[in-house]
Amino acid sequence: MSGRASSAGRALPPDPVAARSPAIWRFMGVYFARYVRRHLNALRLAEWGQPPAADDAGPVVIYCNHPAWWDAALIILLAQRFFPAAESYAPFDAAMLARYRIFSRMGAFGVDLDSPRGAAAFMAASRKILERPGRVLWITAQGRFSDVRERPLGLRAGVARLAELAPDALFVPLALDYAFWEERGAEACAAFGPGIPARDLLALPRPDRLARLEADLTATLDRLGADVQSRDPARFTSLLEGRRGVGGVYDAWHRAVAALTGRRFVPGHREGRAP
Repeated sequence: MSGRASSAGRALPPDPVAARSPAIWRFMGVYFARYVRRHLNALRLAEWGQPPAADDAGPVVIYCNHPAWWDAALIILLAQRFFPAAESYAPFDAAMLARYRIFSRMGAFGVDLDSPRGAAAFMAASRKILERPGRVLWITAQGRFSDVRERPLGLRAGVARLAELAPDALFVPLALDYAFWEERGAEACAAFGPGIPARDLLALPRPDRLARLEADLTATLDRLGADVQSRDPARFTSLLEGRRGVGGVYDAWHRAVAALTGRRFVPGHREGRAP
């Protein structure tokens, strides 16, 4: 990141902490909540997947897989739901951040992980962020879009090096998955796994640190995937729910039939209606 120029010749903010606006962060949380309700059927958290309690003595690193465009929106909503008092930050593709600069006001910082200079910029920005407690660094640790079923996950090595910058940090895996069940909109599903203190990671050689982080995220993904495949909403807590039903003439007809027969109209398929 570190001031990398965009195609328009403007430099990206060099300090993600200074660039972040709490007001814009809150506003965009409201925006994305409405966006998710409009376009997805629900945002669900696995019943077993609550985030671990963070020690106030250090920052938190939450690393996740990267299956879809929706990941950024989910991260914002999960951050505001489960870490409302913390400052959240996330690396963002530098070229994309130059186009969508408002994300830099939300804690995003531009990086190019395909170059040594970009990797160094990522570490420098992360060091700045993780130097204080009360901050959460969210990382799509694969560094690329990847199918949720892909194994091995292929996490980038940089996530394992963050323990050296913040020995008081807690590392938490976050699994993200998407599926279509009975409704028109997709189900966005998430689960946090058990955290591991940075000091425990530092006791391992670097390659073993990365292997441990990848194993923890893989286990969390596998367990979430089993719940998603069950198609059972009872295995999840619904954090946000969208509009159900098909809409248009189809729902208007069934609403009229329900009124004429004295039945309650339920737009969702699961609640007793066939598609």
